[in-house]
Amino acid sequence: MINSIRINENLTTTGQVIAQQLEQASQEGFKSVLNLRSPDELGFFRDEQQVAESFGLNYVNVPLKLEDLSEELITKILKTLEELPKPAVVHCAAAMRSTGIALLSIATKEGLTPEQTLAKARNLGFSFFEHTGISPQLKTLFVDYINKHAKVA
Repeated sequence: MINSIRINENLTTTGQVIAQQLEQASQEGFKSVLNLRSPDELGFFRDEQQVAESFGLNYVNVPLKLEDLSEELITKILKTLEELPKPAVVHCAAAMRSTGIALLSIATKEGLTPEQTLAKARNLGFSFFEHTGISPQLKTLFVDYINKHAKVA
């Protein structure tokens, strides 16, 4: 998919999608779309579920607002992502939340340390916590979540 980050063979992240990207995702063999945007966000694609399903994609919307971010919400999103047929596209407005969630998914499954997860992010060209708009609280939550939930290899 154009303007996307391929996390691994099962997960690709991107910013807000349009109908043509959903069609492309379907043609490339993707099975599902997880939208992390809230319906009240500027630019929310109201017909996205209908369009995604018209291309044969499974579709779920689990809004992830940074001000509502909690361990419980992260767990809910990761469980939803785990249950979706793969490969899946995870998106938000600018690929920050979606890539963070995808990295958490991999970290918890593969038993990665926070340092390994951040190194993986950098290797993908995604400098999640070096980004000036990321709050220290968000980084702390991310690191704490990995430390608490990553399966020990």
